[in-house]
Amino acid sequence: MIDQVRPGDLETWMRAQSGPAVVLDVREPRELAAASLQPRAFELLAIPMNQLPARLGELDPGRPVACLCHHGTRSQRVAMFLASNGFSQVANIAGGIDAWSLERDASVPRY
Repeated sequence: MIDQVRPGDLETWMRAQSGPAVVLDVREPRELAAASLQPRAFELLAIPMNQLPARLGELDPGRPVACLCHHGTRSQRVAMFLASNGFSQVANIAGGIDAWSLERDASVPRY
């Protein structure tokens, strides 16, 4: 089962994991240009969902990974893909960057 983590609860989820977390943003480049996160207590890595199978080696299966997209649907699919490929500490950021803007950081533009 994939953990569903609201943006405001991300740090709590990260503290419960072993090792420093990665937020994996799976949105397309045009979406990243419209709105992006500022990494704080996490590493931010952007790999569009359709490129992930070819770039899976860029991720460490031993590190916690929280997946992010616009609303949480693509990131859920990516989280399930990671879990099926040996990643044991995986979460979906429920509501995506849209919820991030509403719940956590209003300076992140909504689109």
